[in-house]
Amino acid sequence: METEELQQEARRGRRASMNVLGQLSMVFGVAALLATLFTAWTPLGLMPTNLAEQIGEFFRGGPAEEGALFPTPTPRPRPLIGIVAGHSGGEDPGAVCPDGLTEVTINLEVATRVKEKLAAAGFDVDLLEEFDDRLENYAALAVVSIHADTCQFIDDNATGFKVTAALGNDNPEKGSRLAACLSSRFAQVSGLRFHPGSVSAHMTSYHAFDEIDPSTTAAIMEIGFMNLDRLILTQQPDLLAEGIAQGVLCYIYNEDASPTQGN
Repeated sequence: METEELQQEARRGRRASMNVLGQLSMVFGVAALLATLFTAWTPLGLMPTNLAEQIGEFFRGGPAEEGALFPTPTPRPRPLIGIVAGHSGGEDPGAVCPDGLTEVTINLEVATRVKEKLAAAGFDVDLLEEFDDRLENYAALAVVSIHADTCQFIDDNATGFKVTAALGNDNPEKGSRLAACLSSRFAQVSGLRFHPGSVSAHMTSYHAFDEIDPSTTAAIMEIGFMNLDRLILTQQPDLLAEGIAQGVLCYIYNEDASPTQGN
């Protein structure tokens, strides 16, 4: 009889221990869940929309997919920049030299390098064609269209670059700043001078300015004359791309766009 009572007492002790262990497991489980929720947050992120539902399923004892309560944060989209390679993607090669050098070849080479440099700086960059379908209502931090000027000899002053902004959008002052940044940085890096008084109606009325989203800041550049500036256009595209990339970053980071002395 005493033996039976001792056995019953032992069984009650084991049940009590299992009950305590079960409660401790629940406490640790909830603590781990809360810790996971806090660490799943990123500085600029938000809780996934279905996470609350999954938590409810957990406490209701409902089914949940393995790992559903431990999501891997999705990287936030990076700011977008559009770079248009003038005359690319169509039948019009732009200006053509007597030896067959085409403007579109120069534009595409420089634009591709600009994209690479801005991507390396942490931005998403679209390389766009002249009449790219994506330009319709295109929304980005900035759009820059890259072109080169005529291969004809005009006079000894036909050298240098020019730039103008889309002033008809929602923020013309931003367009002016982008143009100022491009002009300042491109002159500093390339050594080319701004060619005064030659910004044409084709530039100020550039078709893409009317196609992109009105809130997108945009500019168009003629990065040099294919006659007197031929050497730098064909042999130093990376230098030209660096000047443009620095100009875009100057605008984005609100840097001083004052021209240097002599520019």
